[in-house]
Amino acid sequence: MVLGGLSILLPLLIWSAVSYVPFIWHPQVLVTDPGGEDYLEEGMRMKRADFERAVQEMHAAGQKAPEGVPVNPVYLPSPGGVFSAFVQAFVQPDSHGPEKSILQAFWHSIQIIFWGFVISSVIGVPLGVLCGALPALSRLVEPSVDFLRYLPAPAFGALMVAILGIYDAPKIAIIVIGTLFQQILVIANTTRKLDFGLMEAARTLGARGKRLMFSVVVPGILPDLYRDQRILLGWAWTYLIVAELIGTSSGITWFITQQARYQHFANVYAAMALIGIVGLGTDMLLGFAARFLFRWKQETE
Repeated sequence: MVLGGLSILLPLLIWSAVSYVPFIWHPQVLVTDPGGEDYLEEGMRMKRADFERAVQEMHAAGQKAPEGVPVNPVYLPSPGGVFSAFVQAFVQPDSHGPEKSILQAFWHSIQIIFWGFVISSVIGVPLGVLCGALPALSRLVEPSVDFLRYLPAPAFGALMVAILGIYDAPKIAIIVIGTLFQQILVIANTTRKLDFGLMEAARTLGARGKRLMFSVVVPGILPDLYRDQRILLGWAWTYLIVAELIGTSSGITWFITQQARYQHFANVYAAMALIGIVGLGTDMLLGFAARFLFRWKQETE
């Protein structure tokens, strides 16, 4: 628990030190008073060397020198600024502009993830189990699947837009393509790891066909299948950003892109943090549920 806490605390401490301690980094200066320099404006950021040159020029000209405070580049907001943006997303969740709020954009992204992974699982899980249990089907299906999994999912973007339109359907399709082929191979490999003795014992007792599949194979691989799905769900999140750039921009990707365009990087970091928190939280909940769903598996290990 201590090491786990330090793994989170140490990066935050480094980030805070870089943000709040002036002599650690702070390569820029935030102008608080432009003085007699015409091209400077209050609130403007500039390199420290350029600011010092402007100060020297004003001193040499006998005019008021500009004033400023050391700051980091705009793309590295302080932890406090990011935390305020994160809290603001829940305090004022109303939409503001075409990119909507963080929560509205993120909810849209969750729906994309959900439907993409559900469709992928409906196809991939049964096919993967069958490929793992039936060698003939494996030889028929897996070579082509093995070829297709090396094709980058974003390469299908233009094709999916041409077939499915410009809205959410091609985004869901990209997540399906990005996870389906991996899912088939991973689950097929998990199925092959089932204890051969269980299969032999079931056949000796007369189990065949569907009875063998649903009474022995599926229950035998269920804990490992559940673990595989947790990992594959994480892969689906990695394809989300690419998927949401296809067709009409939407979801958390659109929010991040718009906020970065206006240099509201505190909102960008807040959105990224929200993705990480929800992703990690979902995985932890699934892991906690596995302790109760597969208690018999833990007792035998």
